[in-house]
Amino acid sequence: MSDLTDTTPGWLSSDELEMARARMPILYVEAVPVRVDDSGEVTSIGLLLRIGPDGNVNRTLVSGRVLHHERVRDALLRHLEKDLGPVALPRVPTSLQPFTVAEYFPTHGVTPYHDPRQHAVSLAYIVPVTGDCRPRQDALDLVWFSPQEAASPAVQSEMPGGHGFLLRQALAHVGLSAS
Repeated sequence: MSDLTDTTPGWLSSDELEMARARMPILYVEAVPVRVDDSGEVTSIGLLLRIGPDGNVNRTLVSGRVLHHERVRDALLRHLEKDLGPVALPRVPTSLQPFTVAEYFPTHGVTPYHDPRQHAVSLAYIVPVTGDCRPRQDALDLVWFSPQEAASPAVQSEMPGGHGFLLRQALAHVGLSAS
């Protein structure tokens, strides 16, 4: 039995993905799920709880690859549904201009972002969700934090690879202090 569970064109086998990662940047999308009040101000931020490849439990954002021949909007929706569940009701921005572009390098220190597997370029979005979020796939839990809690050193220390830095950028983008 193959470890490849999806037969949709655009998926690479594990070996093909490793080869591609070694030779070129891979495009990702990342989403910071938020709850907003009636005036559009961010009231809480959803962070996933996952077990990382190193066996440590970490907090992270919604993230995943854009497939060959897949629109960025479709990739963003696919990963939001995969991580938050089918009734999260995300409101993907009408403009697909990201709040930042994060460049992950396998070498520490090139940027604030690090991924030991690859050079990756990630388009990052802030996405309000209004529905019932139930983590799926490899996420253990989804916890909603106030912006102040999300920016705290305790929560930031649980976010490896630069996700804490990315979260602080998201907070600044929506006019919230990250201190």
